[in-house]
Amino acid sequence: MIDENVKAEEVEENTSEEVAEKETEKKDSKVKAENKKLVKENEQLKQENKKLTEENADVNDKYLRIAAEYDNFRRRSLKEKENIYADAYTEALSEFLPVLDNLDRAKSFSDNENLEKGLQAIANQVASAMEKLGITAFGEAGEKFDPELHNAVMHVDDDNLEENVITDVFQKGYKKGDRIIRHAMVKVAN
Repeated sequence: MIDENVKAEEVEENTSEEVAEKETEKKDSKVKAENKKLVKENEQLKQENKKLTEENADVNDKYLRIAAEYDNFRRRSLKEKENIYADAYTEALSEFLPVLDNLDRAKSFSDNENLEKGLQAIANQVASAMEKLGITAFGEAGEKFDPELHNAVMHVDDDNLEENVITDVFQKGYKKGDRIIRHAMVKVAN
């Protein structure tokens, strides 16, 4: 019986060892499966990290390019703005240089007829230069008085004239587009 008891104990030990072994195998299998899963996740995260790093590099590159383009645009705009005033000033003055030349020529005339013709030519040249610059004259006798355009320096009471009509112009007004350069100085009927 002892042999049978020993055998039973051995069987029990073998069975418990087998059970323990099976449990260990199950645990090992679970650990291996979890390990495989984690390795796979790790690979996916590495790929995602690589992708995000590349996207970040692209975005950073685009940012640097845009910043450089903006800086170039800002410098170019500033330079253009600085040159606009000088260019406009030079263009306006160049239109009046021929007038100055003709005034010098008019000084050399001694007879009144040639002097009158010379002065008329200069007046026409000034009007042409102003027209090229986009400047128009206003303020003619017979026009309706407009306080936005005209400066009434005198009034006349005349029953033959309509009210608020310009009778005389002492100094013409000038404007460029809608901007008034100088108001016309006029005499207005009451």
